Amino acid sequence: MAESKTGLRKPVFTKVEQLRPGTSGHTLTVKVVNSKMVLQKGRPDGPQVRQMRIAECLVGDETGIVIFTARNDQGLGNWKILSHALDLMKEGSTVILRNAKIDMFKGSMRLAVDKWGRVEVTEPPASFSVKEDNNLSLVEYELVNVVEG
Repeated sequence: MAESKTGLRKPVFTKVEQLRPGTSGHTLTVKVVNSKMVLQKGRPDGPQVRQMRIAECLVGDETGIVIFTARNDQGLGNWKILSHALDLMKEGSTVILRNAKIDMFKGSMRLAVDKWGRVEVTEPPASFSVKEDNNLSLVEYELVNVVEG
């Protein structure tokens, strides 16, 4: 029997312009252009009140920009990671998004990281300048049913 070699694979980095609706497993290096809190409220969760926070961050690289939704309401397993991610998403910082996915919100793309993903700040900051005139979140998509026959 041949032994199977199980090890970590090197990540394949994706550029923002390559993102498409319904895709997942992306690893990107992006700069945070801006960040704003869109929801912040306490929520009773068992014996203690938990803070629910959602922020929308405009992130990008040299090929384009997209809205990244950082939230901490997707389950206890990732609550600390994403709560921490909200604090990492400061304007001007460079982050690596691992295992990111594209969610659709009102017909436009939003980049997100769930409990299987990770947000890491990189030092030193990336040297590229963000291409702000190619905002993929401004493109509206429509779900079309194709009838074959």
